[in-house]
Amino acid sequence: MVKVAVVMGSDSDFPLMKKALDVFKQFGIDYDVRVISAHRTPDVAHDFAKNAAYRGYEVIIAAAGKAAHLAGVMASMTPLPVIGVPVKSSTLDGLDSLLSTVQMPQGIPVATVAIDGAYNAALLAVEILGVKYPEIMGKVVEYKKNLAEEVIEKDKKLQGEIL
Repeated sequence: MVKVAVVMGSDSDFPLMKKALDVFKQFGIDYDVRVISAHRTPDVAHDFAKNAAYRGYEVIIAAAGKAAHLAGVMASMTPLPVIGVPVKSSTLDGLDSLLSTVQMPQGIPVATVAIDGAYNAALLAVEILGVKYPEIMGKVVEYKKNLAEEVIEKDKKLQGEIL
């Protein structure tokens, strides 16, 4: 059973993270969703990260705003790949979240997507899983083929409008 854990620092992050869940549904990927705060529930965060691999997860996506330490905490305590989603907050337009997520010390990598990049975080998780599961890799190849075809069609339409 393929599993991705999607954790977020607050339930206010859930509307954004629904984009990631839609991607997992599209690709047929099983996932679990949790609200876990690196600062307000540190024991829960540590337990979750330490045991994530044993619980069958293969990738963790961690979304958080402001201080945004959730992805780093997860990465520091698990052997699994962690993808950080910096969430745009009311202060600094999410730059604080981005820097807190991406600026990790040597030895504790966090793959970080754009501010509010839940969709791309899910796609990256799917690609990571595709390395292990050929059926997922096939879906990724098909997805990218469809993306290219959409751009070609848009270009054709545009060319027809400007001539």
